[in-house]
Amino acid sequence: MRTASWVLLAVVAVLMLLGGIASTYTAYSGAEDNLLPGGPTVQDLETMSPGLATALRGRRATAAAFALAYGVLLLSVAVVPYRRGDVWAWWAILAASLTLGLVIMARVPLLGTRLGAATGLVQLGVVVLALLLDVRRLRPAGASAGR
Repeated sequence: MRTASWVLLAVVAVLMLLGGIASTYTAYSGAEDNLLPGGPTVQDLETMSPGLATALRGRRATAAAFALAYGVLLLSVAVVPYRRGDVWAWWAILAASLTLGLVIMARVPLLGTRLGAATGLVQLGVVVLALLLDVRRLRPAGASAGR
């Protein structure tokens, strides 16, 4: 189960990296960027308020940078210390994923929108599943299964 756990975490990290790369491309290339399904694009808003598109692209670029950094860090921790069995890595991944998932999902009660919240929920769910696959590492060395 330990192998399945770190591989699943690595897959989550790679998906975060791919999403961050795609979002970076959208931010910096000027590609069409729909704000809402079927709604206006960033380019549409630029015609209404000059400079707004640049501000929105800057926000996307910042979010993409954090996604890329988180993906790199998660991948690094998952394939080295976590794979090696370091207990601190289990807790660090849980803390980071809870923080990310909860802040993303806070948009529902605080902003009144579900748009994007599913991403946080899925990411958190998959990471927690991966961690539960190797929860045995949290038992003290020498502890028996019957206690």
